[in-house]
Amino acid sequence: TASTTAMLALGDALAIALMRAKGFKKEDFARLHPAGSLGRRLNLRARDIMHTGKENPVVGSRQTLKEALFMMTKTRRGATSIVDGKGRLSGYLTDGDLRRILDRGGTLALNAPVSWVMTKDPFSIKEDMMLDGVLEVFKTHNFDTIPVVDARSRPTGIIDERDLL
Repeated sequence: TASTTAMLALGDALAIALMRAKGFKKEDFARLHPAGSLGRRLNLRARDIMHTGKENPVVGSRQTLKEALFMMTKTRRGATSIVDGKGRLSGYLTDGDLRRILDRGGTLALNAPVSWVMTKDPFSIKEDMMLDGVLEVFKTHNFDTIPVVDARSRPTGIIDERDLL
């Protein structure tokens, strides 16, 4: 049994050496094996996994905190994008933001405009970002959710970290 294990290791070493010699990259592997985990990460884009339409929580900046909370609860995303009068992403509100406000001893007036408590100019990703890049953003910034925007900065979707599993 040891000889078969040694031959497997030798075969893997030869394969790696040939891949390096030929300049074979992970993108080449993804192209040849699109259904594998690496292939999916390198071939899928944010638009392929984001929640859209009624599953994408969006409220206007003049709506109340209560309306924003209702939207977050209705869509079960734990966050909502906030848009300006032109439909562009101007803020983001997460349930974690609300907990941090309360933890600091703050109070929340449910009839206050959501713009008072939102994160202004939030981090977002573009629809065409590769899934590999989306994974890196989640790891680097320790996000639970992230809004996805189009070329005009309009929120077209949301990605939850559970969508990446």
